[in-house]
Amino acid sequence: MFIFLLGSLTALAQTEDLPKTVAGFPVNYDEKSIPAYTLPDLLLLKNGGIVNDSTTWKEKRRPELLKEIEEIQFGKMPPPPSDISFKIVDEGKTAFEGKAIRKQVTIYFTEDTTDHKMDLLLYIPAEATGPVPLFFNVSFVANSQVADDPEVKVGKIWNREGQKILADQPSRFPKINIEQFVEAGFGFATVYYGDIEPDFKDGIEYGIRSLYLENGQSKLKPDEWGTISAWAWGLSRAMDYFEKDTAIDATRVAIHGVSRLGKTVLWTGAKDTRFKMVIASCSGEGGAALARRDYGENIKHLSDTSRYSYQFAANYNSSSDHVDDLPYDAHSIVALMAPRPLLLQTGNSDYWSDPKGELLAANEAKAVYELFGESGPSTIKMPAAGDTSLLFNKLGYFMHEGGHGTVPSDFPIFISYMKKYL
Repeated sequence: MFIFLLGSLTALAQTEDLPKTVAGFPVNYDEKSIPAYTLPDLLLLKNGGIVNDSTTWKEKRRPELLKEIEEIQFGKMPPPPSDISFKIVDEGKTAFEGKAIRKQVTIYFTEDTTDHKMDLLLYIPAEATGPVPLFFNVSFVANSQVADDPEVKVGKIWNREGQKILADQPSRFPKINIEQFVEAGFGFATVYYGDIEPDFKDGIEYGIRSLYLENGQSKLKPDEWGTISAWAWGLSRAMDYFEKDTAIDATRVAIHGVSRLGKTVLWTGAKDTRFKMVIASCSGEGGAALARRDYGENIKHLSDTSRYSYQFAANYNSSSDHVDDLPYDAHSIVALMAPRPLLLQTGNSDYWSDPKGELLAANEAKAVYELFGESGPSTIKMPAAGDTSLLFNKLGYFMHEGGHGTVPSDFPIFISYMKKYL
């Protein structure tokens, strides 16, 4: 679909005080400076054919887009490991004044249990009479820093010096009110993303990707996995566990992440269709925001070697000078979830992540949802902060009052969305 943007759209708020450059690259916060651009047609096959039905989308167009996005942006990941194992280290104990049953599970990615493992924290409503749907959170901090529960094992996190240290201090991220999920009838699970691979340039040395380097290979191939694909691979290993736990309805799992982890859960849901729902918070550039808009963060900012280039395939980093040549954009990543429920959550002052760009991507992607008889946002006019009028679609959009990330009032919104669609 052709989109021609000249002139001003309604501004979200004043942006004069925001930095004009990041990592030496200009940052555009002016809608009038957005170039005219053409988005690749979601319903046009590479052979020139037109997608008119959901079967053609699933069997032909979706695989085309998935392959392009994988090989260019996130990088190819290996299949599930053959020697994965699970160890329940805490099961059947009550939490939150008897409202929940707590489980703590270690997921071993390899037969050698020394290093590559992930700690999963899980709560099940105590009054559940059968398998429950689950809210699965991927976190920047250790499980013990997420839950207000003194019985959770104190985890370890990576510091900025590349050391894994005990997470025995409060985090800059607030704890999540897990009881509200339990009281609504949902299970709650969380993992620390650094258990899969550290979030820094040389993290591959310590993370899961190191195990898949070929003998003598010191550098990843241009289409091989960045850390976002590594994290997504690890989250699918959690799903492997969910399918074995009889207390969980593994066909009804919603996965949630923020910022780079918002990008991660989008990619996880695209690659692993076992996840029923994705809630992507402020995923921005490289996630749900249109790259061709060049508003806020852009690919140059992401691909700068001093910042986040390691999170993506090398092919993506080399595309920063010719974004218009990419055979897809964020609307394509969003469309890969169809017809499963996807909620894009943003903040009205999160200019860096381009909330408008996420809404425009959703509007484009809804054409794919409509092939399945589902709907998406009905307008490209930005809603007021807190307005839920664009929320209740299989492709939903919600913008809170505030900036990057989640705020406590977002979680009741997530619960309402889950009650309707999970």
